[in-house]
Amino acid sequence: MDRLRYSIVIPAFNEQARIGATLDRVMACIQARGWSAEVLVVDDGSRDQTAAIVAAAAQKFPQIQLLRNSANRGKGYSVRNGILQARGEVVMFTDADLSAPIEEAERLFDAIRAGADVAIGSRWLDRSRQTLRQPRYRRFFGRCFNGLTRLVMHLPFADTQCGFKAFCRESAQAIFMRQRIERWGFDPELLYIALRLRMKVQEVPVTWGHDERSRISYLRDGLRMIQDLVMVRLYSLAGLYEADGLEEDGCACHEPKAMPTAKI
Repeated sequence: MDRLRYSIVIPAFNEQARIGATLDRVMACIQARGWSAEVLVVDDGSRDQTAAIVAAAAQKFPQIQLLRNSANRGKGYSVRNGILQARGEVVMFTDADLSAPIEEAERLFDAIRAGADVAIGSRWLDRSRQTLRQPRYRRFFGRCFNGLTRLVMHLPFADTQCGFKAFCRESAQAIFMRQRIERWGFDPELLYIALRLRMKVQEVPVTWGHDERSRISYLRDGLRMIQDLVMVRLYSLAGLYEADGLEEDGCACHEPKAMPTAKI
């Protein structure tokens, strides 16, 4: 099959209320910008009409593909499932609520073209870009978790949890083949692996608006995330993130010019 320029992966679980509008907006952006792109929606065992809505959209737009997990496996599993089946030279994932507008993907793509192996959207580098802020309690718990992540995993990023990340193809394959965490705590693991493999990770400020329909529980899921951080450290000690077999030839999706920022 021919290689595409971009692959956009959208994990979805019981998203019948918004997945149709999300796909319409994504396709409008693809068409307006002339992207050579595919859209992979990974249905994570939804019990509503999510899969049927995506299947109908795929009849209208051939760029859309529906992938279905055999059961509810978690966001991390769903993203990995989509990324490893993607054909694009640059692959990204975004949340089904489009809290970061899909148009902001161009900012991530620019960072990849400039030489980054991984580009991550950030809600905190430029707070003026937040169109609708989270409630204060969510900001508090989110910043606490991010601080703990930075402390335990030594990640030098302002925002590890934003569900808006892009990768050059070779980097995506290397990272996601090593990914172990399958639920909410997978984002820090991806960044940890990238740094272990000495990749260039660029944090990019993006426009972002909180969606009140977010399902995350900061008590229940927060405790699971902390457990995931511990597991990442254990996996690392076991040597599961080592760079054996990693290609050193560089990524075809990069421009020949060097990165304007230092390697992290």
